[in-house]
Amino acid sequence: MIDSAGDALFRPVRTGNAFEETVERLLQAIKLGVVPPGERLPAERDLAARLNVSRVTLREALHALQESGFVESRRGRYGGTFVCAAPPRVTPTEVSRKDDLEDALTLRSVLEVGAAEFAATRELSEHEHGHLRARLAECDNAGLDEYRRKDSRLHLAIAEVSGSPSLTAAVADVRMRLNELLDGIPLLPKNIEHSNRQHAVLVDAVLAGDAPAARRAMAEHIEGTASLLRGFLG
Repeated sequence: MIDSAGDALFRPVRTGNAFEETVERLLQAIKLGVVPPGERLPAERDLAARLNVSRVTLREALHALQESGFVESRRGRYGGTFVCAAPPRVTPTEVSRKDDLEDALTLRSVLEVGAAEFAATRELSEHEHGHLRARLAECDNAGLDEYRRKDSRLHLAIAEVSGSPSLTAAVADVRMRLNELLDGIPLLPKNIEHSNRQHAVLVDAVLAGDAPAARRAMAEHIEGTASLLRGFLG
């Protein structure tokens, strides 16, 4: 039986970052004890309907949490997806406290959304076009062991083509804080696939000179990352 807290957590997610937000909602339900250790999550059909996501998206989110040690799948008549009896705990650190997390995410949003928007207003050189395309390709082809470094380089490249060295330095500083946070959560292949698609939309908008689209694309992209960080570290 899911109580009113469960109803609040298992509410429909937004469509832009459905996978990431589904992971966040499930982690919140587990961490807050809405579904206690050893208990079964609602059936897939019911949970997908509550969250307003496809069963494919829900299964991908559950698989990510299973790989991370938060849930386990059991077969048979009384099977389903159960919260692990001893879910993993993130070791508290200075950077993983909720106030530090939200401060870093707010700063990142202001800086990177603004950088993307402003970069799209500039008439970029052929070299700058090539620079962005090269960083995008590196991200697309990166393995898990180097993905975060390549991802950081792409985001810095967008700041660089804004033409403001001060903004680039500020984005670099916030990226260092972000990477410390990201080091505390697992890399999820589904999230990487989604991020790469969002990267392509973002770079296309910047290169097309479409500032509103670049702003929207960056805002949606970083909110997906924020959902995962809040889910795992919040």
